[in-house]
Amino acid sequence: MTTVTTDDQRVVEACDRLLAEHDPKSTPATEFLGAQYDAGLAWVHFPPGAGGLGLSPKLQTTINARLAAAGAPHPYGRNPIGYGMCAPTIVVHGTEEQKRRYLRPLFTGEEIWCQLFSEPGAGSDVASLATRAVRDGDEWVLNGQKVWTTLAHVSRFGIVLARTDPEQVKHKGLTMFVIDMHAPGVEVRPLVQATGEAEFNEVYMTDVRIPDSERLGDVGDGWRVSLTTLMNERVSIGGQVAPRGSGIIALAMNAYERSPRRGDAVARERLAGFWIEAEVNRLTNLRASQLRAKGTPGPEGSVGKAAMASLNQRLMSFVMELMGPEAMLYPGGYPMDRPTTAMDLTKPQKAFIRVQANSIEGGTTNIMKNILGERVLGLPGEPRVDKDVPWSRVPRS
Repeated sequence: MTTVTTDDQRVVEACDRLLAEHDPKSTPATEFLGAQYDAGLAWVHFPPGAGGLGLSPKLQTTINARLAAAGAPHPYGRNPIGYGMCAPTIVVHGTEEQKRRYLRPLFTGEEIWCQLFSEPGAGSDVASLATRAVRDGDEWVLNGQKVWTTLAHVSRFGIVLARTDPEQVKHKGLTMFVIDMHAPGVEVRPLVQATGEAEFNEVYMTDVRIPDSERLGDVGDGWRVSLTTLMNERVSIGGQVAPRGSGIIALAMNAYERSPRRGDAVARERLAGFWIEAEVNRLTNLRASQLRAKGTPGPEGSVGKAAMASLNQRLMSFVMELMGPEAMLYPGGYPMDRPTTAMDLTKPQKAFIRVQANSIEGGTTNIMKNILGERVLGLPGEPRVDKDVPWSRVPRS
């Protein structure tokens, strides 16, 4: 009699083998993550050989929880843009050679990635971007400027969206490329935030040569490719599914326990309301992550991202109230450094300042509402006077 192994049993057994052969307490993080990738447990819904097993994305929650309980490292903090945005784009639109070359060192954190979309004149309206890529034989020559590029200063590679046909309407004349951030002509300059850190950067590209083999998707199909990145970005920013009671709400709980207002009925009731909101948002993000398939995610990520931004800002304002005069201090001062990992929100005062950007990064809250209004509620779209006009003829300041 043949025993049928369910997908759940399969991933649990794979996790147990991984942990038995690579004890996370004694195995270097890079080595452990490499073994996790080879076992198909990096992104379980990716194809075999590309860090996955071709199974339901729902099973990644089981994998992450099992490995985290054993003290295993997670790639998100080491390579958040690569893990949450670039890898899903590469696996959908990349060639087999690109998948073999890039996905494993991306997952292990040996090669950090960034995403180059926004420009000084193209933020919420990314499709209006002006960075140009002109074909020269088997290469493309790239010129332009990008801005708000997270971790560009430590990135080895990035995905860049450029205009390859200015005579097409803005959404149709775009092409996506993999760019070597160490290539001649790439200059990265820090942008110092209110926290005192330069997590973001502006990137200048002057006559940067990119082989055509580093193109992601077809020429002129960059907008469709970018939607994979953008929708995964919303899931990544708003939808990292943390354990119940962790993250920002844990910070608030700690502040309440230390506060003179501990036991105050009003403060307790407000905190309970925030805890419920945080749990609802966590479960919404869990559903969004589970619904994310191999292609472009739906608008669920926009729900979680918009809700997360509002919740984090209101919650951290409440924490500042609980802290009283202490909230006016900024422990450690302003370091003016350039962090090499994802943002550290363990200090309440710093977290309060940093979360103000949540309603801007990854698409403003207004953009999220537009997406939900049009794609979920079926409301009429925003007026688009340049919809059928070639990009070269659209007035720009």
